[in-house]
Amino acid sequence: MGNLFLIADRELDVGTFGESNGFCYQSADIWQVVGYVLLVFKIVIPIILIIFGMIDLGRSVVSGKDDEIKSNMKSLMIRAIAAIAIFFIPTLIGIIMSVVSSFGTIKEDFKICKECIANPTGETCKQTVEDIGGGAAAKKK
Repeated sequence: MGNLFLIADRELDVGTFGESNGFCYQSADIWQVVGYVLLVFKIVIPIILIIFGMIDLGRSVVSGKDDEIKSNMKSLMIRAIAAIAIFFIPTLIGIIMSVVSSFGTIKEDFKICKECIANPTGETCKQTVEDIGGGAAAKKK
């Protein structure tokens, strides 16, 4: 983690965003892992919330107590809303990243971070790293 901060500090001082040695270029693997974690959270947590809510509701229906059924129905609705909110968190992060990526000098380098988080399973992360890295190398020549 200390190396990550050193890279960020060096890049901020030198101002080399958008070149092949930019912060996102050097830490693309880390951003890809973050993308995998978000993908798992986006899928697994909503499913778990809904399953637990259905189990609770099923128990109360079997017991036949009206108060428990109403209470667990409300709990299931809250869990479903939470599951939907969790599902859309990566979309919200993507929108925020799109806004940030439109700012001046960090635009090219930030595309790497955005692609690696948004599409960790596909080849777009690696392709973006190669495209931007190759483009920056061509600019130096």
